[in-house]
Amino acid sequence: MITHWLLAAIHLSAFGLALAAIATRNRAFKRIAATDSPQVGDLRALFRADTGWGLTALVLIVTGLMRAFGGFEKGSAYYLHAPLFHLKMTALVIILLLEIRPMLALIRWRGAVARGGMPDVSRAHGYSRICHAQAALIIVIVFAAAGMARGVFAG
Repeated sequence: MITHWLLAAIHLSAFGLALAAIATRNRAFKRIAATDSPQVGDLRALFRADTGWGLTALVLIVTGLMRAFGGFEKGSAYYLHAPLFHLKMTALVIILLLEIRPMLALIRWRGAVARGGMPDVSRAHGYSRICHAQAALIIVIVFAAAGMARGVFAG
């Protein structure tokens, strides 16, 4: 019982942390986009925010899989037949697909900074917009989860 409670608490807390990490990364992208010559400190702040987002995403995915398919909650049959679960998974897939471009860019940017260079940050504003979409999709997931908990559309 305590394991179920802790797993649920960690999973739900990760949603708040994910929103905070996305907002922090968004601000860092905007700060970099607003200047002609970004400072290494601004890039490092972005890298820290990106790491935070990556870690919270990992916690969300691992705890979510454990809850849905690890025998800690209602069971996979319940989730696989719940329309709101499919909405949650669709939103998650879109978040992950949206993450590909900024993730690859940030890998290149980290490499450039590690070599003592300055990366091409001309697409920082576009990556900021991706953060907006990801934050909105996190909220969609939270609403779908709340609906699932109340049996909305359960039939």
